[in-house]
Amino acid sequence: MIKNYRLPVNKLGILMVLALAVATLNSCGNKSNTISNEEYLAKGKKLAAVHCSSCHQLPDPALLDSYTWETGVMPAMAPKFGFKSFMSSYLVSSTTTISKNDWYKILTWYKTASPKKLLIPKPNAVKDWAIFSLKQPPYVEHKGPQATTSMVAYNPNDNYIYTGNVGSKLYKWNSNLQPVLVKQLRSPVTDANFFKTESEPNGAVLTCIGILPPNDELKGQLINISLNSKSTNNTKVITDSLPRPVKSTYADFNKDGLMDYVSCGFGHNQGGLYLVQQQANHQFKRKAIRAIPGATQVYTGDFNHDGWPDIACLFAQADEGVWLFLNDKKGGFSTQNLLRFPSVYGSSSFQLIDINHDGQLDILYTCGDNNDFSPVLKPYHGVYIFINQGNWKFKQTYFYHINGCSKAMATDFDHDGDLDIAVIAFFPDFKYHPEEGFTYHEQTSPGKFKVHEIPISRYGRWISMDVNDIDHDGNMDIILGNFSAGAKGLMIQKDVEPNWDLYEPLIVLHNTLKKEAVKAH
Repeated sequence: MIKNYRLPVNKLGILMVLALAVATLNSCGNKSNTISNEEYLAKGKKLAAVHCSSCHQLPDPALLDSYTWETGVMPAMAPKFGFKSFMSSYLVSSTTTISKNDWYKILTWYKTASPKKLLIPKPNAVKDWAIFSLKQPPYVEHKGPQATTSMVAYNPNDNYIYTGNVGSKLYKWNSNLQPVLVKQLRSPVTDANFFKTESEPNGAVLTCIGILPPNDELKGQLINISLNSKSTNNTKVITDSLPRPVKSTYADFNKDGLMDYVSCGFGHNQGGLYLVQQQANHQFKRKAIRAIPGATQVYTGDFNHDGWPDIACLFAQADEGVWLFLNDKKGGFSTQNLLRFPSVYGSSSFQLIDINHDGQLDILYTCGDNNDFSPVLKPYHGVYIFINQGNWKFKQTYFYHINGCSKAMATDFDHDGDLDIAVIAFFPDFKYHPEEGFTYHEQTSPGKFKVHEIPISRYGRWISMDVNDIDHDGNMDIILGNFSAGAKGLMIQKDVEPNWDLYEPLIVLHNTLKKEAVKAH
């Protein structure tokens, strides 16, 4: 996430800016150099295609309203070209890489070709509990610090739910949702991978982000913790000095019998996807697989069926998209882009899963990060399905609009043989439609979904989610983590007050499907 950035709007308006820009250019030459408004805009479009696509996919002006382009995105992009923004103007600096005239052509094209207002789709959902019921912690202190849950994860090795928070504390919760403090760490936990070996029956690899707000400090760590040990010395640092790591996973990438790791260093202006390889002496060496900020979610698997583990990763900043890294069996990876999205999408999660049961991995994708330079409701935010057409070529087959969509997880919740989807949104429309903060997408026929808005918006603001059979009844349940501290500062609708429980760290949506219903399916 990127901090909001706003400047005063140019009171002259779009047309006045265009007229002044054209007049300025015309005054610099004779009649033969006179340029029309149409020609000026055409030059701006051409220049944008050259300069604005050098770091990411060229964004269409229609993706944002003109006010947001003018006061949010373009002032934020100006320093990339060496300009200094001041009020509604731009000043040339010693690092400026394009002429001021060319910059104003690009700026004017985006302001002129964009709509005054974005049209937001209306919801098409039913409001009910579907197959779920609510389970809450029996006691929550509604005083003091507000909920800052940074991670929720179910551990099948000990049947506890684990949570992290901004206070850098790791908790475990029993079946009655009663917490016990496990460890005070150096920084907040954003991810946990649980494992079980002969020497370590209940271990976890924790990703600790370092400093939570956007920054380029190298404070993140990857930690191995023995969860059964009561010793205070039950952790081991695998690697440190990572740039805001948010997700990690593991595999033996060089097939030497030693476990290696791959970690998403989201960073800010700097970052990357990192391979952390275990050496024969059990020390670790780290190298960048792709040194681009925004790495946010990663999976491993033998994706090309050659017997060697590969990597798939979502990058969610600037050059947004899903990349595949195939193991070259020589210590490196070959890179292939699978999907690419405009830089204003706010990519937030993906899952590699065979949606249509054809034996090929498809992509479940969400976008909705709205703590950036364009904090407005967007019609393309939501949950998508991209079906693998073969040879890692994908076709979009499903989209459902959800403002501020942040994560989706697919599984067969109702035991009817197809996959359903649980979806959370951290930046929903709190003013008119807070119920979209959690939706359950029930697949009713191949590729068709019935959307349920489960009425839990008053219990929290969901930033994290995990899915597992928590009570061992054969049904998949859902754990949701609440992040409410600083809620007003993280609201893109400034006239809305938080009206949900600010203190409850988590809830569970218990899958109530009866055994008789399972048999009927």
